[in-house]
Amino acid sequence: MLKEGDKAPEFCLKGIDQEGQEKEFCLKDFIGSKVILYFYPKDNTPGCTTEACDFRDNLNLLSGMGYTVIGVSPDSVNSHKKFREKYGLNFILLSDPDKKVAESYGAYGEKKMYGRITKGIIRSTFVIDEEGKIAKAWYNVKAKGHVEKVLKELKG
Repeated sequence: MLKEGDKAPEFCLKGIDQEGQEKEFCLKDFIGSKVILYFYPKDNTPGCTTEACDFRDNLNLLSGMGYTVIGVSPDSVNSHKKFREKYGLNFILLSDPDKKVAESYGAYGEKKMYGRITKGIIRSTFVIDEEGKIAKAWYNVKAKGHVEKVLKELKG
């Protein structure tokens, strides 16, 4: 698990930008700016949709504070395009099909779901500062109300 002060693991992933254009994004491209990187299990599922729509609805506030929001899931770029269009999502969505990036952030592994232990994406959010370091890390977050907690923390 990553903690405050750790260097954020570098990555390059394909995804879609705020306008829905497909391209490759690398973390190093965001050095000098602040990033909210969040990992979620699956496009178009209730919890993931709630969380994505909360980020969408608060994007102006977050952008105003200098943050770029990036969502990451194992879904394909095509799935992200449909998810973005269906809900009017206005931030970057990246595809991590082999879950390697999620793993490097500690956002993939064993989790308890309905009393059973399974392997999968652990809903997690990371605030990355201008130097590429972890400023804040949340693991096992609840989708509903999480963005509100992030905002509260950032306003500090």
